[in-house]
Amino acid sequence: MSAKATPAINALKKAGVAYRLLEYEYDPDADAIGMAAAAALGVDPALLFKTLVADVEGVGLVCTVIPSPARLDLKALAVAAGGKRAALADPKVAERVSGYVIGGISPLGMRKRLPTLIDASAADLIEMIMNGGRRGLQIAAAPADVLRATDGTLAPITVLN
Repeated sequence: MSAKATPAINALKKAGVAYRLLEYEYDPDADAIGMAAAAALGVDPALLFKTLVADVEGVGLVCTVIPSPARLDLKALAVAAGGKRAALADPKVAERVSGYVIGGISPLGMRKRLPTLIDASAADLIEMIMNGGRRGLQIAAAPADVLRATDGTLAPITVLN
């Protein structure tokens, strides 16, 4: 595989997690990055998770990991995170705290470790796919391993589009 190690890959290696790397041609003009990545890789979009940083009142910034076809349920997120309200973080803030650029944000190896909530739908999967820390790179791994590597929590935080 031609992928250079990213902080996300290094985090999985450090945690002793088995993973696969998937590379594709990133489309900067795509309306929905996760859906475009799933199409480019030829995988079910429900298996490809997107990473969103949100700001939860009373908690602060949190990392959310949700299936590409779904929409983050901000009310459910606030409840799951133990806060009052939630809103998506400003993209520049997300880039600064994660250390990644939009379209390449991974829940793994973030510059600042954030509380991580992974949508409960991941529990039923053998493998989930998420950003590998740069545009055009995805990582496939078992959800239980991703939870362990991120110190994450499963929570019902989405609604289908």
